[in-house]
Amino acid sequence: MSALDDCYNVFDLRDAAKRKLPKAMFEFVDRSTEDEVALRNNRAAFEKIKLRHRSLVDVSGRSTKTTLFGKEIAAPMAIAPTGAAGLCWYEGELELAKAAAKMKIPFTLATGAMTSMEKIAKEANFRLWFQLYVWKQRELSYQLIERAKNNGFEALIVTTDTIVSPNREYNARNGLQLPFTPTVRFTMDIMQKPGWFLNVLMKYLTTIGMPRNENYPEPYRRNIGADPFRQEVMRQDSLNWDDVKIFRDKWPGILMLKGINRVDDALKAVSAGVDGIVVSNHGGRNMDSAAATIDMLPEIAEAVGDKITVLLDSGIRRGSDIVKAVARGAKCVLTGRATLYGTAVGGEAGALKAINIIRTEMDKTMAYTGCNRVDEITTDIFFADRETNRMAAS
Repeated sequence: MSALDDCYNVFDLRDAAKRKLPKAMFEFVDRSTEDEVALRNNRAAFEKIKLRHRSLVDVSGRSTKTTLFGKEIAAPMAIAPTGAAGLCWYEGELELAKAAAKMKIPFTLATGAMTSMEKIAKEANFRLWFQLYVWKQRELSYQLIERAKNNGFEALIVTTDTIVSPNREYNARNGLQLPFTPTVRFTMDIMQKPGWFLNVLMKYLTTIGMPRNENYPEPYRRNIGADPFRQEVMRQDSLNWDDVKIFRDKWPGILMLKGINRVDDALKAVSAGVDGIVVSNHGGRNMDSAAATIDMLPEIAEAVGDKITVLLDSGIRRGSDIVKAVARGAKCVLTGRATLYGTAVGGEAGALKAINIIRTEMDKTMAYTGCNRVDEITTDIFFADRETNRMAAS
């Protein structure tokens, strides 16, 4: 019996991933930053939103399909950029991308991925997005943009909310820091997970050697333990709106900014000519005092939702979360941890399981709330508390 057979929801997949991964790797995926206030608050904000059951509506023909940037997808869901997929499973990004392609949802490849965009484009080409961390030396960023364009990626997502390194104290305690230098604690941690050691780390060591960030510019495409100066060249604290204008000029496809959490920034994004914004607090992994994105979403969607496409990231664990996000103005959500758990447990099959679980839960929630189509999901489904009354009146 596969470990996936005992997984009935994302939380089961999380437990199974915890059993499979070394502690340092699991906590890198699962945890957030400092006191983990933002991580808990992301979930609490979704859980406090209550929905109303609508009775006696024929929902036998319902569908989770929707249109995003002019093309149909199977559900308002896309895979978020996650640099750890390749350490959860051998070439985990490729496994996740294949699952997304089969499920007909977009996949976002992270700058820090350990599978090259060329390989992803060749073997899992459905709707591919590339996430860009902006390098201090801007020419290096422009090289990545050109490379993604040449490989047929549909969209470029520029991450705007990681201008300084986050304070992830648990990484230091677990001996998982970059440049990677194995500690006694980390080595003992790995030895307790022989399956991961043989099926992930040894596969890399017997093929390409230590895992590499395959999408870094050529001068920095070295293994994860080799470059003590990489953090300096990747400093992003000078990133500004002038950069966005340059990216707009250089990128002919869909351009999105990830980490927009204020109305004034959303309006600036419209002025800069971007096609979409992702309301995100990086899954609670950066600023621990960050507000929950589902709480920030309504005012942003109200301000710019008729001008650009608004997406939501951070905290998605259930299909009902997608319904709540759509009702509050998001056209699509990004899922990160949920599908990483699945990938860690079973590669492509695990990622498929995670996506299927969430899509099925969304379908059931649509049925309960009397919605046949995604565009029928509105604030009408909310229990009429003070907050939803305010939203309905605005």
